[in-house]
Amino acid sequence: KLADRLHNMRTLHFVKSEDKRRRIALETLEIYAPLAERIGIHTWKDELQDLAFRELHPEARESIVTRLAFLREQGEPLVGRIIKELQEKLLANGVTAVEVSGREKSPYSIWEKMKRKNVSFEQLSDIMAFRVLVGSIEQCYQALGVVHAQYPTVPGRFKDYISVPKPNGYRSLHTGVIGPERQRIEMQIRTQSMHETAELGVAAHWDYKQHTGDQQTEGRKYRWIRELLDILDNAAGPEEFLEHTKLEMYQDQVFCFTPKGDLISLPRGATPIDFAYAVHSEVGDRCVGAKLNGRLVPLRAALKNGDQVEIVTSKSQTPSPTWEEFVVTGKAKACIRRFIRHQKRHEFMALGRTIVEKAFRHDGVPFTEKAMDQAPRLFKLEKVEDLYAQVGEGLLTGQQIVHAVFPETRRTKPEVVGDANVVPIARARGKVKKDHGYAVPIRGLIPGMAMHFAKCCHPLPGDRIVGIVTTGKGVTIHTIDCEVLEQFQETPERWLDVAWNEPGDEVERHVGRLSVIISNEPGSLGNLTTTIGKNRGNINNLKITNRSQDFFDILVDVEVEDVKHLTNIIAALRASPMINSVDRARG
Repeated sequence: KLADRLHNMRTLHFVKSEDKRRRIALETLEIYAPLAERIGIHTWKDELQDLAFRELHPEARESIVTRLAFLREQGEPLVGRIIKELQEKLLANGVTAVEVSGREKSPYSIWEKMKRKNVSFEQLSDIMAFRVLVGSIEQCYQALGVVHAQYPTVPGRFKDYISVPKPNGYRSLHTGVIGPERQRIEMQIRTQSMHETAELGVAAHWDYKQHTGDQQTEGRKYRWIRELLDILDNAAGPEEFLEHTKLEMYQDQVFCFTPKGDLISLPRGATPIDFAYAVHSEVGDRCVGAKLNGRLVPLRAALKNGDQVEIVTSKSQTPSPTWEEFVVTGKAKACIRRFIRHQKRHEFMALGRTIVEKAFRHDGVPFTEKAMDQAPRLFKLEKVEDLYAQVGEGLLTGQQIVHAVFPETRRTKPEVVGDANVVPIARARGKVKKDHGYAVPIRGLIPGMAMHFAKCCHPLPGDRIVGIVTTGKGVTIHTIDCEVLEQFQETPERWLDVAWNEPGDEVERHVGRLSVIISNEPGSLGNLTTTIGKNRGNINNLKITNRSQDFFDILVDVEVEDVKHLTNIIAALRASPMINSVDRARG
């Protein structure tokens, strides 16, 4: 990807459209140049930035290049003088295999610093940088001492990337000093091996895949590369890959430990779910809980530097769609989206098959494998699973499948004009049969996937319900008396008879909404929550919609087992003297 983008940037001037050239250049600056830096290929990063800079801000680049050329001509004697001084001092102090070179910073990095500090080119004081290559790590620190003895240091400009390397493997000593003519100079001190890594990045040490050296150490060192490949595998397309990669690159990091002491680096704000996916995608998929420093914490808790994180897993666990709302790493988001895509397709297929089977039974024709084998080609699809998925997703109807496979079932409908095609809502509701032999069970469907519970009426087990097929979303479950159904009276073919699951061993909870008016006095809100808790209800959300001198109007979302459970809670609330009224809310 990087090599291809570099080639594209080198030939960008052949693209005729200015808008397209600018879009490619901007994308290069935002994604590909930082990606090259993260992998450690600085030569590519510098060239990508320069080519994009030339396209986006040609006049600014030309101005900086011209001034750099002038400074280079004027400062050449000074650069030679500093190089000579450093070489002599280093050799005199026993630092051998010394190579000293000087260079000016790139036009783009100068432009960025001018913008960041809001200064002119003439006000910049550290345009020059010198690089010192020595023979060993010990000589790096020895050379540092020589440099600091030769030139005054700039406070706060020393960074030790040898002891604490960057995530891309970059290692070097950086320090800022005051040069012989009172100008600021940046010094970089490293070994030849470190220099190769700095220039070529992971390409300089790609032999770790060839079973040489300490593979475990090298594996940890290049963990980020593997995570990048994981993101590429899990992303639905190039746009999603770039989105997740951008998330990875533009965040500060926290460092946490596994129970075995392995170090995991994550973006600041990362959660235990991010940590689990960083360990392994399967650990993330099966995560049910987490312990931070021995204590159980919520999965959305923010990790801090030095935390020891233990992930609790279960074979029956699968990622929740809500996880995507609070994870921060690109890998976690990509893995969660991958699961959602696969799960949605699985559920759309199961739902679609049931809808088609019911449609066949409704029209009195046999639902057989032989009949369905010919159906996909009639809709220009490859497999019957694709057909079921499109029905479940609302892109096709069960009736369309029946009519395509058995054309004789088509009924000739008289042409209608005006409002004759508007079906009264009562008749549309009447199309929903009470015979559950025709109803589609919602067993096994996960809310938020192929099936959604409507937030306008909050259906509960025990309510008469109907499904509305929505293109691209599957089925939305409403109560049969929901006012929103008025919107669908012109399209009764989108109405689907659905049935609640038969009660099982595992109790499922659903959210019911209450509209409550309570007295504006001390203890009234506590009385409300205590009463709900004593009746085995769990408050999912609470919102005060109006407050007067005497009363509060409150909407309370309560997790309950079914309509009967909610009715018992309503009865208990009505018995409280602090509660003026309570009813089930719609909307």
